[in-house]
Amino acid sequence: MRIRVVDAFADRPFGGNPAGVCLLEAGEWPDAAWMQAVAAEMKHSETAFAKPAPDGEADWDLRWFTPAKEVVLCGHATLATVHAMAADGLVTGKVSFATLSGVLIAEVDDGWITLDFPVNRPIAVAVPDGLSDALGVEPEAVYITGELRDLLVVLPDEQTVRDLEPNLEAVAAITRREGIRGLTVTAPSAEYDFISRFFAPGSGIPEDPVTGSAHTGLAPYWAERLGRDELVGYQASARGGVVRVTSAADRVYLKGQAVTVLDGELLV
Repeated sequence: MRIRVVDAFADRPFGGNPAGVCLLEAGEWPDAAWMQAVAAEMKHSETAFAKPAPDGEADWDLRWFTPAKEVVLCGHATLATVHAMAADGLVTGKVSFATLSGVLIAEVDDGWITLDFPVNRPIAVAVPDGLSDALGVEPEAVYITGELRDLLVVLPDEQTVRDLEPNLEAVAAITRREGIRGLTVTAPSAEYDFISRFFAPGSGIPEDPVTGSAHTGLAPYWAERLGRDELVGYQASARGGVVRVTSAADRVYLKGQAVTVLDGELLV
């Protein structure tokens, strides 16, 4: 079976967020335990598995696995999947995917890929017990992001986000206790509209390089705060990556590029 590693939200190799991509033949899904084992072997924050959809609801079926579990939404691995499909001539314009988050649509246009995702509008909540100590800083505000249910933590400034060294064991305990995937920290940015970082140690992802799905909560928050629907965000991980976002009613459009860095054969 062919397997690729694609750097998503990147315009050059070794930037953005790497994802494993397996494009499968039509038919039944492989055993979920096998897909989980492949994702654990790949060790990237997500590995995507896609196959032609049988029932006409969408063009393809798509699933995402972290090294530890299956997840309901992943932006960068979706972008990576579309990039691999475009390279194989399987998509030239729009393509739809049936996923655990419903039908998602992507569009390829002159080397750019736009993802049409459901919005996860932030809902203000009290600061969870232990969060300030886990982060080493007092949040300005904390939100739960819609059905995705990540924590969105607003920090005072860009440098605080960049310098943050959270206690990942404590973050994992909080996310498990609150029943959430992980947490995003964010602040205004001088060069971009906003900056962010994403941590999900309870899901096997200590820090994610660039998190498309997190931007479905970041986009509506910053659109309302800044009074503009089209924004540019930068995720300030060690690899880093730019995500262009458009907030539109109940949808968020994420735009980025991708680069294939490995193309090989899975032998088991």
